[in-house]
Amino acid sequence: MAKDKRFVVTEKEGSAFSNLIQVIVDKKTGVNYMYIQSGNSGGLTPLLDREGRPVITPVTNLE
Repeated sequence: MAKDKRFVVTEKEGSAFSNLIQVIVDKKTGVNYMYIQSGNSGGLTPLLDREGRPVITPVTNLE
């Protein structure tokens, strides 16, 4: 039985062969994360608004 995936990629720029930038959203919490890959390294961080709070997408928009 297939299990629903918790994370969804909502934005993607670049490719895995150069620089890759993705916005990944947690479907349970709505928190947005930015993933950057450059060559053999990469990083993940939550996206923040102007006040320093996490950017949250309404979970109902992710279904």
